[in-house]
Amino acid sequence: MYLTGVSCVGKTAIGRELASLRSTPFFDLDAEVESYFGVSIERLQNRFLTVHSFRNEAAKALSALLSRPASTSAVIALPPSGLMGGYWRVVKLSPGMTVALTDTPENILARIAFYDVDSKPIEKELTDEEKRWYLRDIKKDITYFGKTYTRADYRVYIAGLDAFAAAQKVQNVVLAAGEERE
Repeated sequence: MYLTGVSCVGKTAIGRELASLRSTPFFDLDAEVESYFGVSIERLQNRFLTVHSFRNEAAKALSALLSRPASTSAVIALPPSGLMGGYWRVVKLSPGMTVALTDTPENILARIAFYDVDSKPIEKELTDEEKRWYLRDIKKDITYFGKTYTRADYRVYIAGLDAFAAAQKVQNVVLAAGEERE
């Protein structure tokens, strides 16, 4: 099963909880990309002229992950662009279902996280002006990536839920549909 959604929607936290509920492994594709290439996402992105060419290259890490037996029934957190370009070409050929997580821009802003060029977390207190700027940016991301989330098998709205409750909601949606394609 693949989880996608905009940055900071909770894919990793919810994915871990969902994998635990399902008694399956969890993989964060960003971590897999960094491990596969031996460099942080930002440093890898800087090697490419376009985001499209980066996604095509990074999709190699997804293909490598899917070739591992542990990935067969795993929960995999994709990046926001997980249903685009090179990632999508790999995902649509695999048997796992896709779930797009959605939330309000305000809730996503409350979970915003920052990382340095080497993917190490940075503590940052946002000013009111920065909050307004990031809220606009989140809204733009929801619009931009949301178009590709229509490709997902399911869209699950997680507003007001913690990671465990959101994972339960995803699990219930999938079970209610009775479409376990894995």
